[in-house]
Amino acid sequence: MMPDVSIVVPVYEEAASLPELAEEIRMVCEAQGYMFEVWLIDDGSKDDSWAVISRLHEQDPRFAGVRLRRNYGKSAALAVGFARARGRYVVTLDADLQDDPAEIPALIALLEQGYDLVSGWKKKRQDPLSKTIPSRFFNFVTRKLSGIPLHDFNCGLKAYRQEVVKAVRVYGELHRYIPLLAYWEGFSRITEKPVHHRPRKYGRTKFGLERFVRVPVEEAVHPGGARGAIEVHVPNPPFQQPSRQQTVAGVGGQQGIGVVGAVGAARGRSLAGKVRDLRGGELHPRGQLVRRHAGVQVRFPRMGRG
Repeated sequence: MMPDVSIVVPVYEEAASLPELAEEIRMVCEAQGYMFEVWLIDDGSKDDSWAVISRLHEQDPRFAGVRLRRNYGKSAALAVGFARARGRYVVTLDADLQDDPAEIPALIALLEQGYDLVSGWKKKRQDPLSKTIPSRFFNFVTRKLSGIPLHDFNCGLKAYRQEVVKAVRVYGELHRYIPLLAYWEGFSRITEKPVHHRPRKYGRTKFGLERFVRVPVEEAVHPGGARGAIEVHVPNPPFQQPSRQQTVAGVGGQQGIGVVGAVGAARGRSLAGKVRDLRGGELHPRGQLVRRHAGVQVRFPRMGRG
């Protein structure tokens, strides 16, 4: 059975926050009666994030994970999660606990009113000036140039109809422009909702001013993200139904995304695209790994409401 909601969480060295985040997501989704799956995409963390993700999957198979060989960036992590998301609605949020999972039902309620994409707006932002000042400038410029009246294009907390995430191509640093990419694909029903933003509880921010400068420079010097960017090929639904055993697939690009491990893969549909440097493995839909190649490990989650 397909889930109501797929939640995609890019993870980069957030081992301390993951157990708390998982518990909050579980409580919110079960209180709403959602059938849900959570994709935790480990973007090359060097801490214990992958060990925590593996443990969460063992405790609750609705929490699935994919481990990338190195740090490819948030766009690549989102693309991998989008390719695997099976829910009618797809929600993204950051792993650092600053995005509040309690906002998920309100975002989904707006999708049910007919919107294609709902972007969170961190109206009262709990971040240092090194993040808030460049973010305000970025949002002002993007709002004026695109004509899309959003205050917080880069908010990690967003909700989408499934067809939106299957249509947009996210690579390089384009995760900051997903509302614009969606608009270009014909999804014009876009709105925003003020969301609760919490202070960072563990660690420190991993981004600074350079994240906003790098986007136009890389795209100008390397059109189309030729230098190590990820070109995502995601087919539109309906998806091809897999056999009882299927081969691992993902997303690929000019240099490929190396997936070195995964726990919990999508059951009931083929995975979109191809990882060029991924050797793959044959999987059994009940969860056990049938064969392993080049360190790829995938298990299927079991769906349920609790």
